[in-house]
Amino acid sequence: MKTDIILAGVGGQGILSIAATIGMACIANNLHIKQAEVHGMSQRGGAVQSHFRLSSNPISSDLIPKGKVDIILSVEPMEALRYIDYLKPDGWIVTNAAPFINIPNYPEMELVLGKLKKRKNTLILDADEIAKEIGSPRSSNIVMLGAASPFIDLPFESLESAIREIFLRKGDKVIEANIESLRAGRAFADRK
Repeated sequence: MKTDIILAGVGGQGILSIAATIGMACIANNLHIKQAEVHGMSQRGGAVQSHFRLSSNPISSDLIPKGKVDIILSVEPMEALRYIDYLKPDGWIVTNAAPFINIPNYPEMELVLGKLKKRKNTLILDADEIAKEIGSPRSSNIVMLGAASPFIDLPFESLESAIREIFLRKGDKVIEANIESLRAGRAFADRK
């Protein structure tokens, strides 16, 4: 068993929380993990990405070669497009439809989404809207993790347990909001 993921977004969108949740779930399932991340521009709304590898066998490198990624999990659509060359032919793109327009020449959304939809396996959802509907607008990143969860070789319950552990210090209300967000993302994916 092996899953190679690129997590992509813009600083402040919760990429590191997604990585921490997946990592905690991997540890609970005795899996090997490697992670490499770039988050230096995160304070200025710059691009943030992380290579995340999980496997039942030891992993040599923390970087994923182009054309070998199983999942691009993106909380921003243009960032998903930025890493499309890394995706294997039957890999999945799971992206938020809501853009984070942080540059003056941000491309037209129809163009960005059109290029993403050309790939064989693409799941696009408005995670921001789903998070607002359940009363937790800051949890759109966890909605995205829930939507990607069918394609990550981990028990869903392990992701829920990881959220409980990661957000323990923030209290029950935050934990439950994130669990509900994870489940809402999963429900969206299961309907597709």
